[in-house]
Parts: sequence; C-alpha cells; structure tokens
Amino acid sequence: MKILIVDDESLARQRMRDLLTDLGETDIVGEAVNGSEAIEKTVTLKPDLLLIDIRMPVMDGLEAVMHMQGIENPPKVIFTTAYDEHALEAFELNAVDYLLKPIRKERLEASLRKARPVTTGQLREVSLANDSKSSRSHISVHMRGRITLIPVQDIIYFIADNKYVTVRTATEQHLIEESLVSLEEEFSDRFLRVHRSSLVNTDYLRGMEKNTAGHWRVLMKGIDEKLVVSRRHTPQVRRWVRR
Repeated sequence: MKILIVDDESLARQRMRDLLTDLGETDIVGEAVNGSEAIEKTVTLKPDLLLIDIRMPVMDGLEAVMHMQGIENPPKVIFTTAYDEHALEAFELNAVDYLLKPIRKERLEASLRKARPVTTGQLREVSLANDSKSSRSHISVHMRGRITLIPVQDIIYFIADNKYVTVRTATEQHLIEESLVSLEEEFSDRFLRVHRSSLVNTDYLRGMEKNTAGHWRVLMKGIDEKLVVSRRHTPQVRRWVRR
C-alpha cells in the first residue's frame, strides 16, 4: 500500500513514519506539510492512502480531500486529529475514519485494515459539524488529470452558463461544474449576487454605471469588463456600493 503522510509538524510526520515502518507492508511514497502540497503530491505520486492531519496552514485536510474527489481513483483517507470528543462524533456518524493524536500503533494498524475512500457529502457534513471553517479557501479546477487551485480571494466573479460556471480572476478564467446557488451559500460573506447568473466578490466591487440602454452595470477592480445588474438586485447592489 502506497501512503502519503500529510502533517504540518515535522515531529508528527516522523512519528507516523516510524509507526508505519514498525508495522511493515507499507510503502511511504512521500510527505506533505499542508493540504495544497498534499493535492500536488497526490496527483503526481498516486498514493493508495492519505494519512492527513486536519488543522494545517494554507489549506486544511478536510478541504484538501474535498478537492481530490474530482480526480480519477481518489485515494483512501484516514484523518489524524487532536479534536475533542464532541467534534469526533461527526467523524463517527459519517463513517469517516480518523486517528486521535497521540496515535498508538495498535489503532493505526486497525485503521489501515479498514481504510476506504470518502465522499464529498461526508466531508461537508463533518466540516459543518465541527469547528473547522465551512467555506473553502480555494476553488479547484480539474482538467486532464491535473488540479488547478484558485484562491477564493483572487476570484472577481462567478457567472453561470448552462451546466458550467465561469471563474474569473484578474489574469485568467476557468470553467467549473458547480451550481451558482451552492457557491452563493458557501461564500455569502464575500460574494454578492448582482444577477440571477452572476456573483461578484465585494472586495473587487468599485461602483455602478448605466449604459446607453439605461441598464445598470457593476464596475470591478482589476478588469475592464462590466456585468449587468438585474432590476431585482439593483437595490442591494446600490446599497453595497454606497457603504
């Protein structure tokens, strides 16, 4: 079994490596120090199993595994955590396997025997049930076996068109298969709906203007493009601009 160890603490990674070496019959293919690096190494190293910490800088373990759900044959997952007993109930109820730190060899051995892939639904339920943040720090774009991570703070707008949503930054744009409604719910603290088909990052919203046809449009930092504001959403957009 090929295993990738993911933890931001070097001592924790070494402890896990020592335990796996003692157990034998495993192949440690690499280590990562955060969720973003774990995604990169999973795509290149193709491990069978992730032993991944939850609380890490840059990107936590729950979000990292969620982004991996779109790749072909995602690895099995065992989370390592220092969460208290109440938070661990979420893992148990959603049948997501975990190891409570400090990790014992006997518990690791038992967990390795029953390790399995997890689903996006399981991950969302666990995230909502404990004190980790419920919204992602990145949006992932899956293309030809690769994963491109886009920091949410860099996204200027989302625009829906049929089954795809365009993600626009100051320098590029990508298509993702997510619903605009779910994106609005997840990032309601950062994005404002200006039209039934578009959400704008309020950090980039700099004003409004009327075009020659008398329709309101929003002006955004970093790009010359202007998005039409629907009549229904004009009052809330105007209120935001006047803040």
